[in-house]
Amino acid sequence: MTASPSGSLLSEALEFLDQHPEIEAVDIVLTDANGIGRGKIIRRHELAGLYENGRHLPISILGLDIVGEDVHETGLIWDAGDGDLRAWPIPGTLVPLYGTNPPRGQVLLSMYDLDGNPMTSDPRHALKRQVEAFAARGLYPAGAFELEFFLLANERDSEGRVQPARAVLDGRASGKTEVYSVDHLHGMEPLFSDIYKAAEAQRIPAETVISEYAPGQYELTLNYRKDILRAADDLLMLKRLVRMQARRHGVTACFMAKPIEAYAGSGMHLHVSMQDGDGNNVFTEATDGEWNPLLLNSLGGLAETIAESMLVFAPHANSWRRFVSQSYAPVAPTWGVNNRSVALRVPAGSKNARRIEHRPSGVDANPYLVAATVLAGIAKGIDEKCDPGPETTGNGYECERASGAEMPADWFSAIKAAETSTFLRDALGEDMHRTFTAIKRAEYLRVARTVSELDYHLYLHEV
Repeated sequence: MTASPSGSLLSEALEFLDQHPEIEAVDIVLTDANGIGRGKIIRRHELAGLYENGRHLPISILGLDIVGEDVHETGLIWDAGDGDLRAWPIPGTLVPLYGTNPPRGQVLLSMYDLDGNPMTSDPRHALKRQVEAFAARGLYPAGAFELEFFLLANERDSEGRVQPARAVLDGRASGKTEVYSVDHLHGMEPLFSDIYKAAEAQRIPAETVISEYAPGQYELTLNYRKDILRAADDLLMLKRLVRMQARRHGVTACFMAKPIEAYAGSGMHLHVSMQDGDGNNVFTEATDGEWNPLLLNSLGGLAETIAESMLVFAPHANSWRRFVSQSYAPVAPTWGVNNRSVALRVPAGSKNARRIEHRPSGVDANPYLVAATVLAGIAKGIDEKCDPGPETTGNGYECERASGAEMPADWFSAIKAAETSTFLRDALGEDMHRTFTAIKRAEYLRVARTVSELDYHLYLHEV
């Protein structure tokens, strides 16, 4: 038996097998740069071996693009001979999958070199490194993600476009923006009931469900975690189970940032705060009416680094269709209090719950990389005492940040900014930065050379 560098213990696997004699197989899931789960399904009798010795998986898994093609520029394919490294279970993520037949479980993995050192193109290690850097300061990041998504019909409409799913309860259709409608939620009650049961089985703290600001759009919130690594695990596991339960109910859970052009896109807002060793929130103001300097400096660091970090927050071609004025997606690196038109929001509420809501990320982003980049921005702000500038009040879409800093205008601009960013290279680590930017450039070239239906619509008979 080899000591697990992830901290996983054989006793966790044996206890799980004892508690779940019905489970026949287990999904073992490694998360790549795009946030896609890749791995295998192993049989019940193989689980103990995974915990004893890890599992060899090809290094190339972490060098794949969105469609699963090798990106040779990552250096993870033939430069390494497509050799195997060793994946180990992430403690606390071995769970049953609700509703599977035959019954299965699931465990998340993280990749390590054969000598046990972290494989630094694994996105979870990028976040773990930032968490450890804060621990060395005596600070501990806490947080939670919000999950916005669409429930779509499996069939397209007569013009080939996606359309909102009918209610799974009675088949009722609605093309309305049923924002905050409780009655509308009732039509999806059987699906959300199963989602909550699945979340409970996986110990995911899923809470409020909302009918969001577009036909077929919903939001699930997650309870705050003292460990932001676990908060990112929660988000990945929740996306997986929502997709699975939706499929079982005959609809499609869509995590594109902007699936329907006429309506708002889907965000993945990250709420983040800092605790000291005694569990106190260090963003809390010491004097009523005066913002904590650490909070302001953190906002300043995040504002200063948004432009060069946008590729992490908006990683795909479709991501950039979400950033439209008055769409609830931010278009400038602004901050404000109780204001949803800004990029960095300080929510209303008790000062003891003081936190930053980071709003740029789409639901298509990788939560590990998002959280790693946000923490690095906060660290920069604290170290350099960055000034966030004046608070944005009122309509943030009509304001520009005083410094004149701007977000990239499009995906390719974001790729170029990320490739040359010293900050992002340090935030993600050199290997993860190279892997991520190489994958994004390869995906951009794939999109750029594709002749689409839009090309035919615009040019076929006109030029």
